[in-house]
Amino acid sequence: MLMAHPAVLNDLIDRYQTLRLLNPKAPEVRRRLDDVSYTLCLATGTSDIDAALLAARLHLPGARPHDDSAVPA
Repeated sequence: MLMAHPAVLNDLIDRYQTLRLLNPKAPEVRRRLDDVSYTLCLATGTSDIDAALLAARLHLPGARPHDDSAVPA
């Protein structure tokens, strides 16, 4: 599977986090949050935002690929 460039992933994560800090009930914020969530899912090949954020973070420089802390025991 193709993965988006780390700079793109980092930008999407930043945009998502910024929008989450704003009022997510405001229609424009909600629409933009939905858009960036959808884009993150597409860019990481996942189907929900939590999995997309995890996958994106694991592909950023400095990520510890052998860190299994996100894997249920």
